[in-house]
Amino acid sequence: MKLKDLITEAESLPEEERAKVVDSLLRSLNPSESDIDKKWAAIARKRLEDVRSGTVATVPGEQVLEKMWKRFEG
Repeated sequence: MKLKDLITEAESLPEEERAKVVDSLLRSLNPSESDIDKKWAAIARKRLEDVRSGTVATVPGEQVLEKMWKRFEG
């Protein structure tokens, strides 16, 4: 398989699967070995689970930035 064909096939995958492919490729370039990286990955997975399950409510970025700017203005 040619590289161009591989890229075309990867681009046709659903968004979540493309993200997994990208993550896997990036990890192959910069393998994570530290305990800190593993702990952060576990926290990120837990937070993603919480968001997907509806356990936690998300706040749009615009609201967060607006609140932050108001704090610095006053």
